[in-house]
Amino acid sequence: MCGIALSIGPEADPTTFRRMLAALAPRGEVTETRSESGLLAGTRRLRVVDRDRAVQPWTSTDERWLLCFNGEIFNYRELRAQLTHLGQAFRTESDTEVLLAAFQQWGEAAVTRLRGEYAFAVVERATGRAYLARDPLGVKPLYWSRRPGCLHLASEVKALVGHGAPIAEVPPGHHGWAEADGHVRLSPYVDLLTIGDGLPVIDDPDEAALLVRAALSDAIRMRVETDLTVGVVLSGGLDSSVTLRQVRDIHPDCVAVTVGVADSPDVAYARRLAADLDVPHVVVELRPRDIRLADVREAIRISELTEYGDIINAVVSVPIFRRLRDLGIKVVLTGDGSDELFGGYPMYHQVAPAAARRLFRHRIHNLCRTELQRVDRAAMAYGVEARVPFLDLSVVELAMRLPVDLKLRHGQEKWIVRRAFADVLPDYILRRPKNPMSYSSGLHERVRLYKPLFARLHRSFGYDLQEPVRRDFDTVLSRCGNDLDRALAEGLTRPDYTVLEHARDLVGAAKWNAAPMVRRLVGPRPARH
Repeated sequence: MCGIALSIGPEADPTTFRRMLAALAPRGEVTETRSESGLLAGTRRLRVVDRDRAVQPWTSTDERWLLCFNGEIFNYRELRAQLTHLGQAFRTESDTEVLLAAFQQWGEAAVTRLRGEYAFAVVERATGRAYLARDPLGVKPLYWSRRPGCLHLASEVKALVGHGAPIAEVPPGHHGWAEADGHVRLSPYVDLLTIGDGLPVIDDPDEAALLVRAALSDAIRMRVETDLTVGVVLSGGLDSSVTLRQVRDIHPDCVAVTVGVADSPDVAYARRLAADLDVPHVVVELRPRDIRLADVREAIRISELTEYGDIINAVVSVPIFRRLRDLGIKVVLTGDGSDELFGGYPMYHQVAPAAARRLFRHRIHNLCRTELQRVDRAAMAYGVEARVPFLDLSVVELAMRLPVDLKLRHGQEKWIVRRAFADVLPDYILRRPKNPMSYSSGLHERVRLYKPLFARLHRSFGYDLQEPVRRDFDTVLSRCGNDLDRALAEGLTRPDYTVLEHARDLVGAAKWNAAPMVRRLVGPRPARH
């Protein structure tokens, strides 16, 4: 929805604040600010819900509270009805106003009623105290840094690096108060590491399939309740195909967008499905040689990512959202999160069920700094709001109640998702093996040529004030035999790749990139006519 920035305290400086908000400019269309003694607050707002009246920073009718809000509350109409019944009056049709009214009515307990993807700050104007909250999965970001006499808050790390102070994030599912003395005290209202505990296991395939379909369909429905055209990032794989199929039925004003090499399997499957569903389809065609160092640098600048593999995927993601911006699309759905929840990775099936459950939870807990950070930054860098229905809290809780043998069966990953949508997806999608984004097309291997430069580029933007680049955790986990405790310990003792490891990786990538040229040189020449 937007980018937010606040400077709170007696040393709040207008020039510094303007620089913070300028760093967030791509996240929205209009700049809206409020300045008063000890409080500078602003948004760069992407106008999606009640576009003309949902002006921020939003203040309560009694002027006590000020809200800066990034994201969407998908159940705001339901909450509005409850609050109206309790005597609250409303000036707009926006979820922004409903969010502040919910906080006024229920206080800190309001977050347990929210269903959405959000990060926000509510400031008590008289005292400078600020209540901070972030959605359970960490789809939307919120960071802070502290200097003497001032607390700075922002939606991205790049807005805070100029202060030269350490940068911390509000963790997913956490909320709490930043006090007037600058201390930030947060606690979880949802704990992703214990999610699903105490709930009964669903081991009947028919019941599980019905529940998965109902939960995902509802999560998608809530995310397309808009009068805007909705985009769907379509890889031609299972997750994005499920998303597109449901969006087409619920919100026919939609368009699919795919990135890849012209003759890659991803593009071929995506073209076929979009045609079968009669959905407009845009293909962003890339060739491996189109990716240059400048593209890698820009992807790192945009994404702020801290794992090598995520940076590689960010390079491929950026062109998708750039094209969506050019098409005038503000809202897009992606299939991110399905692999983590429904067994899309081999590691889940190479360990005992209890260990697999720990791996599920670990990956879900870390999505905020890996996949979800990539999606948020790459999308919002072009004024596009990406929504992730697979990571609706109801879907996550359901997934944690399913045994591993419903996620992998007959050698097929995400088996229960395939079964849940078997009657609405074509066989060529249902039977397609998993194909990680960009691997088949060679784009991934092209970006690997620049991998030894990632850490230096990351530091050049000052992002190490929040966290340095680290090894890919999947690689560490694999080398540790999928033993989570060993992998976590090794990640701490050896956080980055060695020079030798970089050299081996570079040689492998160079060989892969050289192969097409060699084939052209030694292959048969076309006959002359």
